[in-house]
Amino acid sequence: MANATGTSEKPKPFELAVPDADIELLQKKLELVRFPDELDGAGWDYGSPLADVKRLAAHWNSGFDWRKSEAEINKLPMFTRDIEVDGFGTLSVHYVHQVSDVRNAIPLLFVHGWPGHFLEVRKLLPLLTAGGEDHPSFHVVAPSLPGFGFSEAPKKPGFKGPQYAELLNKLMLSLGYDEYVYQGGDWGHILGTHTVFHYGNKHVKAWHTNMPWSSPPTLMQFPLLYIQTMLAFALDSAAKNRLVAAALIEWVSIYYFSRAGPAASTRIYFEMSNGGSQQISKSPGWTSVPLGVSYFPGEMQLPRLWTHTIGNVVFESEHDAGGHFAAFEVPEKLAGDLRKMYRKGGPAHGVVPGRVGYDE
Repeated sequence: MANATGTSEKPKPFELAVPDADIELLQKKLELVRFPDELDGAGWDYGSPLADVKRLAAHWNSGFDWRKSEAEINKLPMFTRDIEVDGFGTLSVHYVHQVSDVRNAIPLLFVHGWPGHFLEVRKLLPLLTAGGEDHPSFHVVAPSLPGFGFSEAPKKPGFKGPQYAELLNKLMLSLGYDEYVYQGGDWGHILGTHTVFHYGNKHVKAWHTNMPWSSPPTLMQFPLLYIQTMLAFALDSAAKNRLVAAALIEWVSIYYFSRAGPAASTRIYFEMSNGGSQQISKSPGWTSVPLGVSYFPGEMQLPRLWTHTIGNVVFESEHDAGGHFAAFEVPEKLAGDLRKMYRKGGPAHGVVPGRVGYDE
């Protein structure tokens, strides 16, 4: 039965247990796979090098122990909860909920991207939930987005930014976090713009991104930023976008064994782009909610000024290492930025009333 927030009354503890038959079927598929040919000297120009793909496939088939990974994953405090989304019925949502021992810890919603999933948060958990006199602590909630991992996928077309935002906000409300902060990269960033736009100030008190996708400023909306951006392009035409891919068999397995199947996770691209007719990164609008940004050299690089078209930037940090999967690659750097942003004297300290991150 759903309560006033549109969620089930109690969360259900979740334990991952992939059937033996599914594992055996995967191994048979890997044994029977037919690889494509490859152009001489192609390197990464046409995609992943064939030799690397073959090596990973062989490891996946005979060198990777899913049951061992499964046991480690099950050490995480995982749950499912039914959440009703207006016009789309009820979806079963899988999530990690790591509670800090610090009484006044800050509730933080961590949202993954693609090709990531809820395991992106694993290395952050001990860092963010740790207490200390010199840094704040967080209660961390990390859901699997609908259609990813072990969350149910929408059964109707049209599940877009506002629906993701509604689901994410209702999840936090159902856990007793009426006011909270947000962190995300990739889709986590894009959905963050929607969550903050619809629920900012009242529920989302501040947010942080490690992949600040944004549209270029226009002359009518942001005249000063527009002029600055044009000058920056004229002075520096050598800016490059970079992508770093992480070939992690465990992560690939999560997609393969996911509740809705691996293809379900790609539907978000169609829905959020209106079938390809709209820019995915287009923000629903500027908000006054405090925003923090971390820049990592291995992530796609856009002009820094564009970030100010998204929201009220109060914190920025630049790093010399890290990429698209910052929470996995350099968790101490990402956690450090969150601590700096919300610590005593930080630009977002005390944004959640009564939850400052310290035992006081």
